[in-house]
Amino acid sequence: MKILNKFEQSGRSMVEMLGVLAIIGVLSVGGISGYSKAMAKYKLTKAQDQLSMLLINIRTAFASSPNYAGLANNTAIQLNIVPADMLPSGLGVANGNIVNAFSGAVTIQAVNGNTQHFSITFAGLGTETCTSLASSDWGTEGLVSMQVNGTNYAQNQLPINAITAVGVCNVANAGNSIIWTYY
Repeated sequence: MKILNKFEQSGRSMVEMLGVLAIIGVLSVGGISGYSKAMAKYKLTKAQDQLSMLLINIRTAFASSPNYAGLANNTAIQLNIVPADMLPSGLGVANGNIVNAFSGAVTIQAVNGNTQHFSITFAGLGTETCTSLASSDWGTEGLVSMQVNGTNYAQNQLPINAITAVGVCNVANAGNSIIWTYY
């Protein structure tokens, strides 16, 4: 057993403690950055899955119908077309509110003047999300057109390239919207 006199000290120095705190700070910043990127990727994948699920559910629900007349948010909710994770709790369901993975509004409806077609709108998208969704290859199975912030793209123009998508997805503060029209 070592006996300490009044001039000897035991423990860590201030410099050592500051070094440890600096290392912890650097690792924390890196972890937060990685977490943010992972969450953005997760939400993008979830939004793509939501769109695919809506498409499949609408086609299944209306398989025996001659057209999509009457299709709207409230109808989709009543027919259990909308996945549960897209329905906000509370009064939103009663009002026909549907939200995407980024908490933006979703609109499902038969196309005015042509009930042989229906559209799904995702609003409230950030620039990066809009660019990714707009430049994704959604296939040609039933896709008639896509509209990004008012710019229309016919089926033969899809998928649009990333440069074009960046150009049309330039609305700041999650103000971008995409409308997919299917038959």
